[in-house]
Amino acid sequence: MQLTLASRHYRDPETYARERTTVFGAGWQFLGHEAEVTQPGDYVSGDLAGWPVLVVRGADGTLRGFHNVCRHRAGPLVTEPKGQCGGELTCRYHGWRYALDGRLRSAVDFGAAEGFDPREFGLHPVTVGLWRGFIFVNVDGKAGPLAELVAPMEALFAARGVTLAPATLRRSHDLACNWKTYVENYLEGYHISAVHPALAAEVDGSAYRVRMDGAVAIHEVPTLSGVNDGLWAWMWPNLAFNVYRYGMMVEHMRPIGHDRTRLDYLYFYDPASDDMEAILKASDQLTLEDKIICEAVQKNLDAGIYETGVLSPRHEDGVAWFQSQIARALT
Repeated sequence: MQLTLASRHYRDPETYARERTTVFGAGWQFLGHEAEVTQPGDYVSGDLAGWPVLVVRGADGTLRGFHNVCRHRAGPLVTEPKGQCGGELTCRYHGWRYALDGRLRSAVDFGAAEGFDPREFGLHPVTVGLWRGFIFVNVDGKAGPLAELVAPMEALFAARGVTLAPATLRRSHDLACNWKTYVENYLEGYHISAVHPALAAEVDGSAYRVRMDGAVAIHEVPTLSGVNDGLWAWMWPNLAFNVYRYGMMVEHMRPIGHDRTRLDYLYFYDPASDDMEAILKASDQLTLEDKIICEAVQKNLDAGIYETGVLSPRHEDGVAWFQSQIARALT
């Protein structure tokens, strides 16, 4: 019998503060796709568990990552999730200007200051990694090779012939729950018959299995009808790839506090297809159903009567693996 993590880890701000460093700062985090940053000066940005970061295409074509924090008084350099900054990054607070390689180009109207050397005030870098065009960043610069993390996903995509359609669409949904509450819901199909009636009618629940391959949880189930392709894959700590019959949605399960989660969806689809409306409708319905149950679970975790539960050996291997990783990160 395997017990769950203690409920305090889903409501304690101190737990989240530790996870920011030991889970999110120490690992690879998804930020966007190369299709969004094709020209010099194109950038993508995001808040990764409180770490504001950006990746920009340099004049030499190289992608470079930085903390989205000016070295003067911590103003933001960009404020949109993606855009075009021209030939330099400019602080939105006092106008300091940085080259696309992070060097301080001009401390605008700063004045003479003894001992001030602009060469010592370049942007703080973050490590950038690429896989199949997906952009990842590592805040502390100490994560292992990205290729090792994504190897099971690469093998799965290669075996299934998964490719990306060209168009991208971003959408977001906010949930009033701890990020782990939502991730664990994603990591099992045990709840589908009770929570997702339309999906339950579309898949063969008796054949639903989740298996771990390295740090990847692979959901595969025969589909009977509808827009889903029966393939969902999650990668540590908070990223999923949802494959539809006519496209793919990348799902970033991003904490925005100890008690709030934002789901950032990036859709890849054929803009000429008439099926995108059906895909978005099915996606929105599944998200709403998950939002309702995860927020209800979070309220019960916050209530204080539930301390630990027990995990199903048939359905919750993915949850067990995830909780073991969290426990290790918190020690």
